[in-house]
Amino acid sequence: MRKNSIKNTRINAEVHKELADIIRSEIKDPRIAQFTSVTAVEVAPDLKTMKAWISVLGDEKALDDTIKGLKSAEGFARRELARRINLRNTPEITFIPDDSIAYGIEMTHKIDEVTGSQDGSV
Repeated sequence: MRKNSIKNTRINAEVHKELADIIRSEIKDPRIAQFTSVTAVEVAPDLKTMKAWISVLGDEKALDDTIKGLKSAEGFARRELARRINLRNTPEITFIPDDSIAYGIEMTHKIDEVTGSQDGSV
């Protein structure tokens, strides 16, 4: 995989900021959880496609419903991005569930269990 250029890094940051704002304040789909965040955005160098990793505070059902709601609102989000950011092409958005935060919490609990059991035996 090639290294991101400075231009691509700036585009990623701007799209990330605007997409997060669109999801938070513009999309009114009831399936989208209130505590939804865009954890990362990766725009392809040709600006045709982009991946957006989405994290939701809640259970697995809330994440699934949010992803379904975002997929149905993709056209609206893409139009809003085109209106807010002047790019040669407005990328097609692929929403990907991001479970890295939940994974980190799970690992922290497991580490606490291991260290707690070792403290009791010493």
